[in-house]
Amino acid sequence: MTQHARATDLSRRGLIKAAGATGIGTMALAPGFALAQAPAATQAAPATTITNPPRDFGPNGAPTTYFRDPDIITVDPAFNAITQPNTAIKRLWTGALWSEGPAWNAQGRYLVWSDIPNNRQLRWLEDDDRVSVFRLPSNNSNGNTFDFQGRQLSCEHLTRRVVRYELDGSATVLADNYEGKRLNSPNDVVPHPDGSYWFTDPPYGGQLYEGTPDMAGGPSNASGRLKPTLGQPPGMGSMKRELPTNCYRVDPSGRIDLVITEQQVPDPNGLCFSPDHKKLYVASTGKGPGDTGPGGKGEVFVFDVGADNKVSNGKVFTDCMIDGIKCGPDGLRTDVDGNLWCSSNAGRALGYSGVTVWSPEGKLLGRIRLPEVCGNVCFGGPKRNRLFMAASQSLYAVYVGTQGSAPG
Repeated sequence: MTQHARATDLSRRGLIKAAGATGIGTMALAPGFALAQAPAATQAAPATTITNPPRDFGPNGAPTTYFRDPDIITVDPAFNAITQPNTAIKRLWTGALWSEGPAWNAQGRYLVWSDIPNNRQLRWLEDDDRVSVFRLPSNNSNGNTFDFQGRQLSCEHLTRRVVRYELDGSATVLADNYEGKRLNSPNDVVPHPDGSYWFTDPPYGGQLYEGTPDMAGGPSNASGRLKPTLGQPPGMGSMKRELPTNCYRVDPSGRIDLVITEQQVPDPNGLCFSPDHKKLYVASTGKGPGDTGPGGKGEVFVFDVGADNKVSNGKVFTDCMIDGIKCGPDGLRTDVDGNLWCSSNAGRALGYSGVTVWSPEGKLLGRIRLPEVCGNVCFGGPKRNRLFMAASQSLYAVYVGTQGSAPG
């Protein structure tokens, strides 16, 4: 039996007892179990826990961490330097339908994120862990971030646009069309120090659950049987898909440029820059509503970004396959050393949803296991050393040993 198989079969209590009997401290034992989880022989039914013994992630749960959190898994020893030993993953809140787009406001010391199907943005306050509705309706917002001036940016599915909330409380539409054709459903957005904004435009908002389908005859409502205006404000539900799934750049002048085509990255989703802004990472996810092509394959691409804001040398950074399991990527963030922190959607492959972490060279460093599919991540906290994870119905956080490379 392999060391890993023994680790998964034994309970934590049994390990500690065994450690005491042999005179080995738990602090010495813990790193030895930081291994990738082997794939199950058969597909398991959904479970409420993935650790053994069963774990309560909530604030009232019993202690689970004696040195290293058992669900922070080291694959490469370099991961130990960017994670925090004496801290635990914590579920901060639950109650959403689908959590997405976490973004940290450094001045207000709060986290805002989207609950897309409930058409609202939520806010978590650091001082007392309180969660409240921040914006309702949110136009089925998805990705959020804050720019270098502290202004919130949001991608809206329903209105098919990217907006910026100004410091005086007004809102500015940054992009809603390209060359006169309406956008599909902007998904994620990142700021650049030159004042530009880069965003992805897949079709995932063209559905009843997270936005509204196309009007009759559009790709996501070809038969016309769906009524996209039901339950919507006047004027909504009267648009249809007109563009491929592309990535765009909003110039400080307001001009919108096409930077990555659907042929280069089908169904682009999350995106982020390297710390020096010379590389752009883009997640390519699965086929969306109205797609006529094959759709994305669950990969992360990387491009060089030139001084002229042109991208080149695009290639697959990682296929997100771990132990034979597809850990489908969504939201992306880099730390100050250039490591890529990528949310993971492994579906029913229990123990592989959460976060995967990759070196700048594309080497898997480690994983963070969550009991729910993770949609997006961001770094926050006063020192920007806390990783927030928007995962299915919940919001999770854990302190790490590094800092995020960008605001929001």
